[in-house]
Amino acid sequence: MNTQELTLNIAVNLGRIGRLACEGRRNRVHQFLEETQEYIRELERAPKSPRFEMTFNSFREAFIELKNDVRLDSVWAEMILTWANILTHRARLA
Repeated sequence: MNTQELTLNIAVNLGRIGRLACEGRRNRVHQFLEETQEYIRELERAPKSPRFEMTFNSFREAFIELKNDVRLDSVWAEMILTWANILTHRARLA
């Protein structure tokens, strides 16, 4: 997968995670968090444009915090969904 595809796959997973968190489905949230972590590892090794690099670094730090503090509430889900939106729009810069 190229950088743009990886970024969009991450964004789609984040959307799923946000929805699953609102539904209280902890096991599925963790499943998609792990899958997303794999996409992030791939994206770390992929070439990225300088304009996207800053977004990716900010996202990666936020993702680590969110993954380490999973809360199945609307605030946590909103943070995940916000990053899904940001990455969807920034994917073309990847």
